[in-house]
Amino acid sequence: MVDKAELLRVPVFADLPDDQIAWFIGQSQEMNLKAGEVYSRQGDPADAMFVILEGQLQGRGELSGETFTFTLEAGNVTGVLPFSRMKQFTVSQRAQTDARALRFPASLFPDLIQKMPELTKRLVGLMSDRIREVTRLEQQQDRLASLGKLSAGLAHELNNPASAAKRATSQLRDVLKKIKSASLELGRRDLTSAQKAEIEKLEALFTQKDVVPPDALTISDLEDQIDSLLRSHGQNDLWQLAADLARRNIKPEVLESLFASLDADTARAALVRIAASVEVASLLHEIESSTSRISDLVGAIKEYTYMDQGAIQNVDVVKSLETTLTILNHKLKQGVSVKRDYQRVPLLVNSFGSELNQVWTNIIDNAIDAMRGKGELRVRTYRDDGCVVVEIGDNGPGISPEVEPHIFEPFFTTKGVGEGTGLGLDTVKRIVRKHRGNIQVDSKPGDTRFQVWLPLAEGLP
Repeated sequence: MVDKAELLRVPVFADLPDDQIAWFIGQSQEMNLKAGEVYSRQGDPADAMFVILEGQLQGRGELSGETFTFTLEAGNVTGVLPFSRMKQFTVSQRAQTDARALRFPASLFPDLIQKMPELTKRLVGLMSDRIREVTRLEQQQDRLASLGKLSAGLAHELNNPASAAKRATSQLRDVLKKIKSASLELGRRDLTSAQKAEIEKLEALFTQKDVVPPDALTISDLEDQIDSLLRSHGQNDLWQLAADLARRNIKPEVLESLFASLDADTARAALVRIAASVEVASLLHEIESSTSRISDLVGAIKEYTYMDQGAIQNVDVVKSLETTLTILNHKLKQGVSVKRDYQRVPLLVNSFGSELNQVWTNIIDNAIDAMRGKGELRVRTYRDDGCVVVEIGDNGPGISPEVEPHIFEPFFTTKGVGEGTGLGLDTVKRIVRKHRGNIQVDSKPGDTRFQVWLPLAEGLP
């Protein structure tokens, strides 16, 4: 039998009048639960509120397709609450240890509201806390899902240059063996200082950096001319050298001085070494390019997350947009062209770390999805009085008039089950408001534009 003192120890019942406590106990059913016993199942009618008096209970359910569990100690209230719209239990609950609880039927909520107004007020507050916690979990899962997508894309973006650098390094090892062999062959020959100087001069010319390659037609013509010259001197298997020199815009007559000053065998040994040197230069360029791309991506990640930087600071809006575009390049490069129109003045806003990047990511990601990965993304910035305006548009099918009024509502989504939680644009709106800004959308077929207005950082002219 439950006594009044026991129920008064439950926080929401503390200090309530004895007659109200007595009435509540009189309308409730005492439950003695054994460890492992289930007392409510997901999907069952939500017909009761439970007050835990002793022991420990465990709940289990699903949120956005993910399973979650939680533990309830003595003094907690669970189940359906007054004014709740819950029709079915959203989680299953069982006793984790031997436990005691009171079961209050939902059918008596109208009487409860009338007889125990203070308890009703406290239970409504409890329900508000529960809603906030569920919303927080939804938002956290939405952020984790977005992070997972970004991580997968970045892993792919990093893997490409990393693989290219690894491949070039492996090839470099073999080419260095060719250089060593060719150098030994030249060392066996009695070369004059002038001949050595001629070989070194051509090697330096052919391996110089920052060579602008000609157009494809010119490369093809040069390759044929160089190959014909080499063959005319008995060098029939140096086609790769012909191709490499053509890409470096080397004219065939440059090689004539080599054949004029060396016999055929010595010229071949020199050409083998020169060819290997050209290949080394090409591989080093590929390694440098690949590692630079990796470095740029890592730098973009640090910029995107504001790693090693203060929580609140003045943020360059254009730089923030460019960082986000770099992070999303794995989706953009599939068929989306980016048209930029940035006002050439400082556009700084006082921002909370990486939160603005979340705004750009959500809007741009939605635009890419709306265009089904193919179309034109337009990014524009300008100043309007004391505000920075960021306009992000696309030439997708547009937002229907029925959907547009609801796009900023929490949990509203037009995507299929498991593809979106409906928190993306709700998060965008909350972040923009947190920055004392505003967001609006204007959409018609072929032209959807999101405009974000943010106050300029103090001190800017």
